[in-house]
Amino acid sequence: MHELGITKNIIAIVSENAQNKKVQKVLLEVGKLSAIMPDAIKFCFDICAQGTIVEGAILEILEIPGMARCRECGNTFYVDKPFGLCECGSVKLDLLTGEELKIKEIEVEDLCV
Repeated sequence: MHELGITKNIIAIVSENAQNKKVQKVLLEVGKLSAIMPDAIKFCFDICAQGTIVEGAILEILEIPGMARCRECGNTFYVDKPFGLCECGSVKLDLLTGEELKIKEIEVEDLCV
């Protein structure tokens, strides 16, 4: 399960960018064509966050659908695998979305003194 290593990296990046503030929420974008299983990331998140400033944070995952553009006719359409066939019969496709793995947003605790 490569998601464990990916989740450890996500926690490290979030911790580094939170500037020592307690993390409340992490919004992650995961493309449906990325070969990353959102449920596995969710499963690993709390375990990997233990003992860090991310512990107890809410993980929200936004799944990005796969989109491709045909190089032959220019048609843009949804795909559910990293290869496909355009309506025109061409297999020459450029993937536009679906391969993402992004930390889109980090919400941190704002302490008022």
